[in-house]
Amino acid sequence: MKKRFVLGFLCTIVIFILMISTDNGFIQHISPFVIGVWNDITCYEEEGAPDGLPDFDPQLDKPMTDRNIFFHETSCFDKDGLVLNARQACAVESAAKMNPSMNVYLLFISPSKISDQSREMFNQLQTYSNVRIRHIKPEKYMRDTPLHLWYSSGILKKSYWPRSHMSDILRYLTLWKYGGIYLDLDVVVIASLERLTNFAGAEDWKNVAAGVMGFDVTELGRRMADACIRDMRANFRGDVWGNNGPGVITRTLQKLCSTKYVRDMTTSRCHGFKVFSPSTFYPIHYEKWKIYFETKDKNTTMQIVDKAMAIHVWNKFSKFEKVDVNNDVPYVIIARKHCPKIFNNCGKIF
Repeated sequence: MKKRFVLGFLCTIVIFILMISTDNGFIQHISPFVIGVWNDITCYEEEGAPDGLPDFDPQLDKPMTDRNIFFHETSCFDKDGLVLNARQACAVESAAKMNPSMNVYLLFISPSKISDQSREMFNQLQTYSNVRIRHIKPEKYMRDTPLHLWYSSGILKKSYWPRSHMSDILRYLTLWKYGGIYLDLDVVVIASLERLTNFAGAEDWKNVAAGVMGFDVTELGRRMADACIRDMRANFRGDVWGNNGPGVITRTLQKLCSTKYVRDMTTSRCHGFKVFSPSTFYPIHYEKWKIYFETKDKNTTMQIVDKAMAIHVWNKFSKFEKVDVNNDVPYVIIARKHCPKIFNNCGKIF
C-alpha cells in the first residue's frame, strides 16, 4: 500500500512538471508510464444514490432557451460524499450573482450524497433561486445525441485523463443539447454575461480556450455546436491533454473563420462569432497565476482584472496555494466582492 502511494505521488509530481514545462500548458504528450492517479471513472456507470443529488431532468429543470450557464464536476467521490471546495463554489455563486436572469446548473457525475465537509457550500449556493445542482449519468445524458454510439464504444476508457476528457466532452455536448454558456469551475465571473451569445475567449494569441464559451440556438450557434461535436468525435485523442478541450474550439474556429491565426479571428471574418481577446476572460496568463495570491503589485493586478468580464485562476497550478481570508491579495478581494456568501462561510482559508 505504501509503495503504491509513493508511486502515485511521484507520478503526480512528474505530470505536474511536464505540464508546467510545455509551451502552452495544455497540449502535451505524456507517456502512459506516468499516468495512473486519476483514472477511476467507475462512478460514471453507477445509478443515482437514494440520498444523492436529484437527477437532472430537462422537463422539470427546464433549461431556458440558451439562457443557461453550466458547470460540470466529473470527479468520482468516495463514500464520504461529494466535495465542492470554496473556490469551486465561488465560481458558481459569482455566475448566479452576476447573471440573475439566467439559470445556473452545477452538474455532478458522481452519484454520491453531499459530504459533511461541503454541505455548507451547497447550502449557500442553494440560497440563489437560479442555481440548480443535479446529478447526470453520462450514458443517459448522451442518448439521442451524435455522441451516443461513439461514447458507448468505450472511447473514454482509452484516455490517459478520462475525468478531464469527460469534462471536455460534456461542455460541448451540453451546449449542443441546450445552448447557453459553459464555465470552468476555476472561473470567477465579475461582470454580467447575459448579453453574450456566440463567443469564446483567447487564452493568448496562439490558442482559443474552452474555459468560457457560449453557443446560442440561432443558426450560427447550432452551426458551431454541430461542428464542435463533429470535431470531438473525429479527432478525439486520449493521449494529448488539450486536444479535446481548447483543441476542439480552436480547430473549429480556424475552419469557420478561414484562418489559423487567433489574432485574425475577427467577428466579421467569423460570421458573427466573437473571439474575445485574452484580457476579457484570461487577463492573467497561466504563467503568472501566482500574482492572484500576492500583495506585490496588487494595484496593477486589480487594474488589469477590472477590465475583464471573468478571471481564470488556473486551478491546475494554484490549487495548493492556500490563502487566508484576511490576506489582501487580488483573489481574496475579488472573491469577497463577487462570491460573498461562499467567502463569508468558507472558514479561515479560501
